[in-house]
Order: sequence, then C-alpha cells, then structure tokens
Amino acid sequence: KSPSVCCAVLSSEDSPQENGVHTNQYSSISPPASPVAQDEPFSTYFEERVPIPDSENQLFSFRKLWAFTGPGFLMSIAYLDPGNIESDLQSGAAAGFKLLWVLLVSTIIGLLLQRLAARLGVVTGMHLAEVCNRQYSTVPRIILWLMVELAIIGSDMQEVIGCAIALNLLSVGRIPLWGGVLITITDTFVFLFLDKYGLRKLEAFFGFLITVMAVSFGYEYVLVKPDQGELLKGMFVPYCAGCGPVQLEQAVGIVGAVIMPHNIYLHSALVKSREVDRKNKKEVKEANKYFFIESTIALFVSFLINVFVVAVFAQAFYNKSNIEVVKCNATGSPHTDLFPLNNNTLEVDIYKGGIVLGCFFGPAALYIWAIGILAAGQSSTMTGTYSGQFVMEGFLNLRWSRFARVLLTRSIAITPTLLVAIFQDVQHLTGMNDFLNVLQSLQLPFALIPILTFTSLKSIMNDFANGLGWKISGGILILGVCAINMYFVIVYVTSLNSVVLYVLAALISVAYLAFVAYLAWHCLVALGVSCLDCCSRVSNRPAVLIEEQSEYDS
Repeated sequence: KSPSVCCAVLSSEDSPQENGVHTNQYSSISPPASPVAQDEPFSTYFEERVPIPDSENQLFSFRKLWAFTGPGFLMSIAYLDPGNIESDLQSGAAAGFKLLWVLLVSTIIGLLLQRLAARLGVVTGMHLAEVCNRQYSTVPRIILWLMVELAIIGSDMQEVIGCAIALNLLSVGRIPLWGGVLITITDTFVFLFLDKYGLRKLEAFFGFLITVMAVSFGYEYVLVKPDQGELLKGMFVPYCAGCGPVQLEQAVGIVGAVIMPHNIYLHSALVKSREVDRKNKKEVKEANKYFFIESTIALFVSFLINVFVVAVFAQAFYNKSNIEVVKCNATGSPHTDLFPLNNNTLEVDIYKGGIVLGCFFGPAALYIWAIGILAAGQSSTMTGTYSGQFVMEGFLNLRWSRFARVLLTRSIAITPTLLVAIFQDVQHLTGMNDFLNVLQSLQLPFALIPILTFTSLKSIMNDFANGLGWKISGGILILGVCAINMYFVIVYVTSLNSVVLYVLAALISVAYLAFVAYLAWHCLVALGVSCLDCCSRVSNRPAVLIEEQSEYDS
C-alpha cells in the first residue's frame, strides 16, 4: 500500500529489532518485557503445569485426553451458572419443550467460539486479555477492559445471589439474602486457594461440583418423568408452534445466558496450564485437537444438565396459572403471597422454582434443587473470580501479590451484590436479573469480535490462523449472536416506559456503537477486507514468530 494513501504499517522486513529478532508492534505477539528485578516471584495460576505423556504414532490416546482434561470443564461451568438455570426453568414454564432446539444450537455455537479461545491460548501462549493489551492502543484497551469488567460483575452478581437463594431455601428462610452473600464470599476465598494443593486437585473439585449438579437436577428429571417424545421433538425440530412475544423473549434469553463474554477470556487462559512446546507445530496441533474434544465432552455434559432443568419445568409447570399453585404459599415458604390468587400464567425463578417443586413433589425435591443451585452458584462464582483476575492482569499488566489481586477482583464484584442483597427481598429479584442479562448481552461484542480478529491474523496464529470458511462462518455466527442480544436489549429498554431513560439509552448507544464499529473495523481488516486496511493497527501479513515466546510461559 502507498504510505500517501494509508497510514504505514510495519512489516517484518522493516520492523525494529529486539535481541536480534524482528518484531512488529501490532502484527506479531511478543512476550512482555521482564522486570529488571523483582523482590519476590510473581505468583500465577500456572506455577504448576500438567505434563503431557508421550504416545508415538497414535492417532488418539486416552492418556493424552486425560492429561488435557480440565480447562474445558472449568469453562463449561459458565453454561451452568444460576443465570442459565433460571433461563432454563423459565423457558420450560413459558414454552414447554418447544425451545430445546434453541438451547442445542446455542451450545453448539458456544462450542465453536470456545474453540477459537482455546486455539488462541495454545498457539500464542497468551490469553485474550494479554493479546488485547498488546494489539490495541491505550484508550480502546482501557474501554475494552471496563466493558469486560462490567460483564464479569453482572455475571458474578447472579452467581452469588444464586448461592444466597440456595442457602435461603436450605435453611427455610432462616439465612437472609445478605447472610448468604457473606457466606458465599467467605467460602469462595477459601476454595480459590485450593490450587495451592495442586492444579489437578482444583480441577477435580470443580468436577465434583458438576457431578453434584448432574445428580441433583437429574433426580428432579427422574422424579417428574418428562414426556420423552415431546422432549426429542423440541430438541431436534427447529420450530415453536403457537409461540408469541413471551416465547421469543425466552429464546433470546437462552442465547444470551449460554454465550457469556468473560468465558471467552477465561478459556483462553486456562489452556495455558498444560505443557505444550509451541515451537513444535505437531504438539500445538495435537493440543488444539484434544482441547476441542475435551470441550465438546464438557459442553455435552452441561447441555444435558440444562435439558434436565428445562424438561422438569416443561413437564410439570407449562401452561400452569398462579391459581393452580397458590397452595404452595403455605408449604414452608416464609412468603404467604409468593403466588397471587389470579389466573395469570405462572412466572418462576430459581427461588419460586424450588418452592413449587417442593410443593408438588415433596420436600426432598426442594432441598435437592437447592443443593444443585448451590453447586452451580459456588462453582461459577469461583470461575468468575478467575476470569476477573485474568482480565485485570492481562489488560493492566498488574504485578500485585496474589492475595491483593483476589481481594480487588472480589471487592469489585461483591460490593454491588451485597448492596442488592441488603436492600432487596429474595422474592423480588426477577427485575434485577433481567437488567443483569441485558448488561451481559451488551458486552458480548467485546469478547467475540477480538477473538475472531486475533485468531484470523496469520501474523499472530501463523499456520493456525482461521481459514476462509472459519472467517466467514465465524463472522456470521458472531453477527447473529450480537444481533439477537441487541434485540433482547431493545425489548428490555422499550418496556421501561420512561422518556428520560429512552434519551439516556440513545446517548449511550451512540458511544457504544462507535466503539463496536471500531472493533469491527479491525476485525474486518483481519478477515482480509483489504479496502479497509487504512490506518489500521493490525495487519494480516505474516511476521516472524518470536522464538523466545515460550519463555514467557515459564
């Protein structure tokens, strides 16, 4: 390109040299400069790396798959957080089995996006936040960090409140919402340091929590005995007969609940916990293969658990009215007006869901439901904390002590949660959950656009960059997911019925869309739309890989 037409972009031939190695400020990934001196070693979550066993000339090895198993299951917990569980039970109660195909498609899309995140971490040795830190200039980088932090806070609030609701149900109302929040904060701090006893033990603990969810919600599934024919029809027939605006909102809510922005950042970091020689193309290719297989298995398990929840409420409470469950006001709940005496369609959340299960199927159903919610909330709030730390470390290049990082990231997310718990009653949280879902929907482009951008750059991914098919399909998927979530946001804003809020939303939208357009411009350049490659800070031209890159992992 002519410098007189477009801003100059450094190539590998004319880039400056560091230690005799060519670098390109925006086109290649280089390790961060090491501090000249450190009083104490910087503590990360990858001090222990899982070794990969050798297996000569084997197309597939279960021993290797076991060695790579862990990051995908930690990632899959975001598909099982209390926000997802609430979306599941609401879609079952509002649409029966008819939206199961939306859950299936959303999970498959989520798997494809998680594949991109894992590949970025494996190939570059850096997670998405670190790559953003090196590829975007200061102002966009700070804005991006703030947006992702907002998504993490929104998700964490739902997760901690979910734990508090579970404790409230288990104690028959004796533990108030704010008390449950404080308990969750305390035990999360304790559990987060489990990796000091070994990374595999930490991963085993998360596996245990997933098992608790599977057993709890599986028990409810067996107890209710859903119609298997209707279930399979709803899962594989992409149609919703007789559905209206309520069911459409639920379908959009499923997509928003399943595909979460902070999970992309998390997965790209977790895959760094395995010993992979990134200078060995065969090892990198093998790692990508096994991580994809593991992620597929993990998301299949999470999908089954979500299906359990949808099916239970579809079978037992679809088309039920408040008058049909009003007897539940007198079955152990401290609230005597939980279900009003009218013929309106039953509206449930994770709290009311537990009450009606206990009312119709016995106290055991309520307590087992609460145990499943507690496992979902506890596991997801822990992975959410990891996400917060990876994001903060990557975007800001923090070199604080480990305890200081945990304290800061927990405080940022917990403070608003505690305020909500103090001033809000457990039976009036649906409005807050709707707002938090909208908040996270707005943040989706700030994870999906960067991950497609960087995995499409040959200068970053070399031979592992997205091919033409992945670029086109990835772009269409991300555009579709973002459009669906924007619809959800518009529906929510228009339901507020306030001119002042409309004006405020319009003003915020201008700035929001401008920043999304900025990220989209860089993404289109990375995808090969050369006519837009003017003054861009990214280039899709190959660059020399930094051979010392692997030293950054050690």
